[in-house]
Amino acid sequence: MDDTVDDERVRGLDAAHRAVLEFLGSLDDRPVWPRATLADMLEAFGGPLPDEGVPAADVVQEIVSRADPGLVAIPGGRFFGFVIGGTYPAALAADWLVSAWDQNSGSALLTPTTVALERIAGGWMLDVLGLPESASVGFVTGGQMANFTCLATARNAVLARVGWSLSEQGLRGSPAIRFVVGADRHGSIDRAARFLGIGRNDIIVVDSDDQGRMRPAALDAALEDGAGPLIVCLQAGEVHTGAFDDFAALVPIAHDHGAWVHVDGAFGLWAAASEALRPLTTGMSAADSWATDAHKTLNVPYDCGMAIVRDPAESIAAFRTGGDYLIYTSLDPWDVSPELSRRARGVPAWAAMRGLGRRGLAALMDRLHDNAVMMAAGLASIDGVEVLNEVVYTQVMFRLASDEATRELGAAVLAEGTAAMTGAEWRGRSALRCSMSSWATTPDDIDRTVSAIRQLVVD
Repeated sequence: MDDTVDDERVRGLDAAHRAVLEFLGSLDDRPVWPRATLADMLEAFGGPLPDEGVPAADVVQEIVSRADPGLVAIPGGRFFGFVIGGTYPAALAADWLVSAWDQNSGSALLTPTTVALERIAGGWMLDVLGLPESASVGFVTGGQMANFTCLATARNAVLARVGWSLSEQGLRGSPAIRFVVGADRHGSIDRAARFLGIGRNDIIVVDSDDQGRMRPAALDAALEDGAGPLIVCLQAGEVHTGAFDDFAALVPIAHDHGAWVHVDGAFGLWAAASEALRPLTTGMSAADSWATDAHKTLNVPYDCGMAIVRDPAESIAAFRTGGDYLIYTSLDPWDVSPELSRRARGVPAWAAMRGLGRRGLAALMDRLHDNAVMMAAGLASIDGVEVLNEVVYTQVMFRLASDEATRELGAAVLAEGTAAMTGAEWRGRSALRCSMSSWATTPDDIDRTVSAIRQLVVD
């Protein structure tokens, strides 16, 4: 290799390494929320494309010198917004390898190392979560695409059960699919349904309880009248309350009516890794597919989700592609997800699980729950703050007396900078939500956050 090319890589990577360490070293003291808008960053990086290029190290330095105000301290211990985990160190380091290796990980024959790591990671996950060991695991971009991939497989399968070949006959004239969801499902379920040609008018919504759990009696009643292809979507971890559907009651009801049962477990699937939290997932393994979002609870870098299907043959039927130049093995990554070309996103998942081990995974889940309990107790100790949910997992939702005061507090928290949390609406009223998703969160982070909120409420 030309020494100039080799030196260019070394200098560029050295510059990136220094910048990354500096950023990570700043997390404890920097404001968690960004201090610049999109317009600010467009101005910082914009302008015409220069005529002449510059060395890699200069490119890195140019990015770093302008980027800081628009960066969020997601990898730190006080980012509680949405449901986003920080990156576990082993997963971060492995992700650097993935970029350097530059393997197109759709084919087992083409890139056996990365496909092997992904397959083993998938097997470890199935084992830890108590899911069928023969299930297929497709590594996709995140929870949205995991739900889409599983539901695309479900659509293909339930139509095939009534004699309709989607690959041959398409959707036009196909039997109508009954698509059943809980009242408090995540929006990615509706979005996946829309991608699949299932509109809002085709969705059957089942009542849920005060924590967002689907009511078994309501599901049974909803399925009594009707026939034809049926998909029922349940969830492990309601995004506001953290509540889990009663799988032991709901899955048999759905199966008795001939349904494909899908579980949206974007962050909740991993509760099964903990002996203490596993009861939340009782009955979950009897479903037909499961989706999770590994850059949430597993704490791997963006992007990584897993689409899990009980019978790999169903995945192959939905996704196996053509092309006389492609080379197939018995089961390739492109057989179980929509992508052909992609990065080896399962390698950081392998690294995170290997770095933590079975006991470490369990301890991480327990620690996230403990952090949520501690945060809820701290918030409840502040005069005027009401905690709204049963803290069964990692979510804490709270509010002040009025919607206006709650929204003002949310804005003040982001402006103050100690922590980040995001707004929500629960049962028609404004709320704020803390998601305990990061391995990096410590009791001190929670104490600092509660102290900052107490001061903002007093002021």
